[in-house]
This record gives sequence, structure tokens and C-alpha cells, in this order.
Amino acid sequence: MKLTDFPRVPLAHLPTPLEFMPRLSEALGGPKIYVKRDDCTGLATGGNKTRKLEYSMGEALARGADTIITVGAVQSNHVRQTAAAAAKLGLRCEVLLEHRVADPTELYRTSGNVLLDRIFGANLREYAGGTDFDAEMAAVADEVEATGGRPYIIPGGASNPVGALGYVSCGLELLVQCEQQSLKVDHLVTATGSAGTHGGLAVGIRGAGSNLPILGIGVSAPQDEQEERVYKLACETADFIGVPGVVSRDDIIADCGYIGAGYGVPTESMNEAVLMLARLEGLLFDPVYSGKALAGMIDYIRKGRFDQSDTIVFLHTGGAASVFAYADALNLK
Repeated sequence: MKLTDFPRVPLAHLPTPLEFMPRLSEALGGPKIYVKRDDCTGLATGGNKTRKLEYSMGEALARGADTIITVGAVQSNHVRQTAAAAAKLGLRCEVLLEHRVADPTELYRTSGNVLLDRIFGANLREYAGGTDFDAEMAAVADEVEATGGRPYIIPGGASNPVGALGYVSCGLELLVQCEQQSLKVDHLVTATGSAGTHGGLAVGIRGAGSNLPILGIGVSAPQDEQEERVYKLACETADFIGVPGVVSRDDIIADCGYIGAGYGVPTESMNEAVLMLARLEGLLFDPVYSGKALAGMIDYIRKGRFDQSDTIVFLHTGGAASVFAYADALNLK
């Protein structure tokens, strides 16, 4: 795997820290828990999408693009980081915002990530949930070209083989850190949604010859659909970088039992998990992705699905900016 063969623009503060969580580990009375701090990537309050955007923006610049087109939900972490990356690189940014959450509050519609999107100067276009966004982004690209612009489309979450390279790299980075810290890790846990993070990690870790189990906690789709989405992208990514077949179907595991009523809809277990990490370790997790994944990991520990002697790494994908949009749902006491 030669990631240096692909265009990349430096955007992230790397490597991100791998930190032990002593108070959380003690409170749960079980495994040793470490957090891989991809909330510390630096761009626009950080998050996992910055790693992906290094490669997506690298390809955009290599193709001579002057306008980035992308899509995400109203409180999308991906959109926020894409808008910031475009601003940093002097590119225009056209954003298609999808209204996925029913009956959103005023805070949800105007605060958090969407406020930052506007601060970074993105042009926001709003669409109903379920819109055909491939067609709509193509139409926006035609519009840009008609005025002399050079568009580059980044899919939601930057989750294609180009963007997933960021998490192939992260998987390799994590293995090096574990070796440096003399850690024998038994499980890696991550949120799994648009599939680029989960799929990229699988390619990087398996491509390096490691059998580290990767558990994805789903935030949007049912289990079968999510696992197939991740496996498909992992295979495409492996082919893209010249290591076909490195990931097997059995490598892809997604538990989608912690979604609750739907994508972006708060749950009691998410609320407990977000407050637990804030009050035990001083870390902020977002309610949509990392908060629900964290709730899943905590439940696994409480139910004895991880051994007390295990060492677990939880990948923190960032997103704290969206906490402000969910302030009225956190049941603060």
C-alpha cells in the first residue's frame, strides 16, 4: 500500500493522540479504554472528515477544480469540515443540506455545524429528506460549469475510495502508536455511517497484516445494509490502492441496535454516554455519531460482551460543534 501515490493536501494535525481513559475504565469496572483522538485533527474544531478531505481536496486540486460540491444533513460534521477546507484552499463551496430530522428545533436549524458552515462562507442549498442527491449534485455541477467554473463533487461523508484513504492511513497510524505504547489491543470500536471511516480502517489494518477486530456501531442504517455498504466500499478502496481481497466479509461487523428512533434523533443512552465522558474525562462527544457509538461500547462492557482484561480503543470521530444544536435534548442536571 503506497498512499504516497495519491494526491494529498495537508489539513490535519497528525498523528492524533491515543489516550488512556483511567476514570472511565474504573467507572465501568472492566476493560482498559483508550480513545483515539480524531476530534483533534484541527480543522474547524476537528473530526474524522479532515483525514478524508486531505485526499479528496488533493484530487480536486490536481484536477484544477475551483468549486467544491458536497452534501450532508443540516448538522453534518462533514459539511462543516469541507466548508473550512474549501475556505483554507481558496475554493468556492456549494453545499446541499438534507433535512433528515423531523420537527427540528430552532437550535438544530440554526446553531452548531450549520452556523459554522455559514461562517466559513459556504453557499447552502436546502432539500427535503430522501432527495436524489447524486442527480442534484450533478445539476449543481452543470450550473457551475455554465458560469465558467470547474466543479469537483465530494460525496456525503467523503465516503468513496479517495476519501477512505484517510482512514487507511489512520489504521496504519494507530497500529504504530499501539506498538510504541506496547499496547495489545483486543477491540477497536468506531461509529459507522457513510462507511468511509469504517471501510478505510478495515483496509489499513488488514493490509498491515493485523487481525484486530473492528466493531462499528451504526448511526443510521439497519445492520445488513450497513455491513454491505462498508464491505463494498472497503473492497473498492482495496482495489483502488492495489491490495484486492485484503478485507473479507467476516471482517465487517456493525451493531445497529443503538440508533434509536432514527439518524440524528437523541437517545437516553447517548445522553448518558456524552455526559459520562464529559464529567469523567473532560471530553466532548457529539449526539449523532460518536455519542451513540460510545453508548454502544458502554453497553457492551456492562453486558460483559468485552472481557474485563481486554484493552479497547474507541475512535473519537469528533463533532462536538453539534452539541450546541442539541442543547435542549441533553437533560442537563
